[in-house]
Amino acid sequence: MKTKSSLKSAKKRSKDVQLIRRGKRVYARDKKNPRFNAKQGA
Repeated sequence: MKTKSSLKSAKKRSKDVQLIRRGKRVYARDKKNPRFNAKQGA
């Protein structure tokens, strides 16, 4: 899973990407293509 400064690019790459907030972290999940999984925040 990559750590990124912005998850907008992950959202644009595929329409299947979901942004999930857990506490101060934001995760981008793509169930169809797990290569696009990413997280943001400390």
